[in-house]
Amino acid sequence: MQQVKLLSADERLIFSLSGEIDAATSEDFYAQVCAAYEHDKKDVTFDCAALTFIDSTTLGTFVKILKKLKSDGHEMVLDKVRPNVKKLFEICSLNTIMEIR
Repeated sequence: MQQVKLLSADERLIFSLSGEIDAATSEDFYAQVCAAYEHDKKDVTFDCAALTFIDSTTLGTFVKILKKLKSDGHEMVLDKVRPNVKKLFEICSLNTIMEIR
């Protein structure tokens, strides 16, 4: 089960991600993030401390979100990414186009 929660919208949109985001849930994840972003266009940070699993579909979803933000002049940060999740970004060299901490 995945959870997307908007924690803050002060200086930037901060989303807490938890559980698993995969092919079955990535569209919902994208829709929730885009709805919040369209309402209040700001830089976005994903707090990934409780995110336990993603798949290749989710990697693509992060790329779609990044493209949307960059086209508006905003940035995206993935923060507190667990090593097993970070490894997927590195295997696909996505760590070269997005900030992952």
